[in-house]
Amino acid sequence: MKSKLLSLTAAALLLLVGCDSLSGQQTSNDGRINAVTTVGMITDIIQQIGGEYVNVNGLMGPGIDPHLYRPTARNVQTLQNADIIFRGGLNLEGKMGEIFDRLNEQITVVAMAQDIPESELLDFPAYPGHFDPHIWFDVSLWAMGVNTAAEALAEIDPAHAETYAANAASYLQRLSALDAYITEAIATIPEAQRVMITAHDAFQYFGRRYNIQVAGLQGISTEAEAGVQDVQNLVSFIVDRQIPAIFVESSVPARTLEAVQEAARAQGWDVTIPAQLFSDAPGNAGTGEGTYIGMVLHNVAAITIGLGGTMPDLPDALADYHDVIERAVSA
Repeated sequence: MKSKLLSLTAAALLLLVGCDSLSGQQTSNDGRINAVTTVGMITDIIQQIGGEYVNVNGLMGPGIDPHLYRPTARNVQTLQNADIIFRGGLNLEGKMGEIFDRLNEQITVVAMAQDIPESELLDFPAYPGHFDPHIWFDVSLWAMGVNTAAEALAEIDPAHAETYAANAASYLQRLSALDAYITEAIATIPEAQRVMITAHDAFQYFGRRYNIQVAGLQGISTEAEAGVQDVQNLVSFIVDRQIPAIFVESSVPARTLEAVQEAARAQGWDVTIPAQLFSDAPGNAGTGEGTYIGMVLHNVAAITIGLGGTMPDLPDALADYHDVIERAVSA
């Protein structure tokens, strides 16, 4: 009955999309481009690039899981009123795929992953034919999405194309500094302890880029459920390798990894759970952790200190994130 109800809801939303055809540019009342975004990481980037010329409306706030997110009729109306829509792509917003396909007949819908070569994308064995959507954890890949977004804004608003390009170039310089800083920080973790264990398998790009082994208790989507054997295997791995910390994500319930922690303690190994990581959503708007750069630096600090490393001094390009590092380390 529940699945039937959800199907009917999805059908009703798709019908709503089809009933209100749009034509022409629907700029906001103040003359700015009206951009709608899905996850908070994209919202932040479009704000950085668009500046004063783009009004950005993010659908998903802090702690929202995009894998499970189901749009409301109000969400669909917001999307219909957009000049341009930015989403992650690669099935990140799994419940919204059909709606985006329908809207793309009327409105420009941009996937941040659309220009990343397939050779750079990671497969996920549990879902043959699908790629891991968590590309933002490899800063070099996310930078490609920044260029994609800037070009898309310039295409619908050529009058401000130079501004979008300049804003993107400035932001990309900060991302380059961030990418190098992560490499430096993770390298301080003793090699035997350079293992990152999380609730769901969202950090594979991070592991590949920054040379740290990543293990997730459940699959790439938070719809997956970890079984008893999965938990037992993970506890044995933690105890055998004497892994000092495991990590809970802000958009995923903590109870399963807390059970892993208790099971490891029962076997004589005290594994800690440091500050929560941000995975599919950043922190609160208006905070450093509410930005893409801030959420990544928070994660890097929690991971590095939790696994026995030390945080290097921040480069000048990231100096305004000192408070983020301090909060992550002291949590």
